[in-house]
This record gives sequence, structure tokens and C-alpha cells, in this order.
Amino acid sequence: MSALRKWLIAGLLVIVPLVITLGVLNWIIGTLDQTLAILPEAWQPDKLLGVHIPGFGVILTLLILLLVGGIASNFIGRKLVGWGDALVRRIPVVRSIYSSVKQVSDTVFSDSGNAFRTAVMVQWPREGVWTVAFVTGQPSGEVAALLRDDYVSVFVPTTPNPTGGYFVLVRKSECIELEMSVDAALKYIVSMGVVAPPDLALIEESKQQTTLSHP
Repeated sequence: MSALRKWLIAGLLVIVPLVITLGVLNWIIGTLDQTLAILPEAWQPDKLLGVHIPGFGVILTLLILLLVGGIASNFIGRKLVGWGDALVRRIPVVRSIYSSVKQVSDTVFSDSGNAFRTAVMVQWPREGVWTVAFVTGQPSGEVAALLRDDYVSVFVPTTPNPTGGYFVLVRKSECIELEMSVDAALKYIVSMGVVAPPDLALIEESKQQTTLSHP
């Protein structure tokens, strides 16, 4: 029985990550394939090839992003984007949603933005209980005036799905900044602590040994 149990666990360790990975990829590809609907029916890959091959939506999405990015990077493109942005901001309800989403995207995806660049340890949900979180910025306006101290905005992701979580304001002095990368911190969170980040001391020692052996 012990041998069968060992084989069962070994099989699960192989199959479960593979199935979850394939499921996530299938969902992403299926979602992006919906962009093919913008093409004329005669240009649909299914019509041209006579068979459905998933993944063409990924290529189309990348081409659209590159095209839009190329247009938005030149002078005329920036002017057009500015006019479109001003137009959207004049539409009631839509402007509230658009402004919030644009501010978040500008902060997260911009090279100058600091959101999700630093992993920290904070006490959550109560004092004495620690978790890994990400700094998203600093409070401003009325919130900063009311706090009257040096606080940071922090996103505390849930486990094992880090797309959900909690937004909290924490004193900067109560945050312990981690040297691990954001990717390593995410793996640590998603795995519920099973996949521990590498020991930085060991990594530094390995780098020093490599430098000494290859002067």
C-alpha cells in the first residue's frame, strides 16, 4: 500500500500542475480568440483554413497592441490619444470608470511607476500575524491629511488566487521591505508558502564563489 500511495502522490505532482497550467492557458487563448470577431467573416481563420485552430486571437491581439503602441508613440498619435481621452472624460459615468482604470494602468505599466515594484511584510489581519504584500504607492489628498503620518498603500493578495485581495494603508515604519523579486513573492503567495524564495545569503555566496573561480 505504501508503494501505491507513493505512486499516487508522484502522479498527482506531475498531473496537477500540468492540468492547471493547461487550463489557464486555454482560458487565456479562448478569451483572446474572441478578438477575431472584429475581422470580416471572409477573413476568419476558421473560414480560410476550414478547421478551427486556437491561438490566432493571440497573434491578432499582439498585432493590435503593437499597432496602437506605434501610433501612440509618435506626435500625431499622441495628439489623437489626447483628443480621445478628453472626449471620453466628458461622458458622464464613463469618465469616472475610465479615469480610475487609466490611473491604475498608468501607474502599474509605466516604467516610472512604483506600483508592484516592492514586496513587503506587513501585519495582517491583526497584530502579530504577518503576510507578504506589495506596495502600490502612497496615500494623497484628504486621506493623507487625515492620517498625519508616513503611510504607504499596500495590496494584500489572497491565496491561492492573487488576483483578489485587500487594499490597506500601513505605516511605512511597520512594513518590512523584502529583497526578493515580485515574481518570487507571487510564487510564495500562490503556493501558500510551499515554494519558499531562495536564501539571498546563499545566492550571494554562490555569486562570490563563481566570481572567484572565473576571474
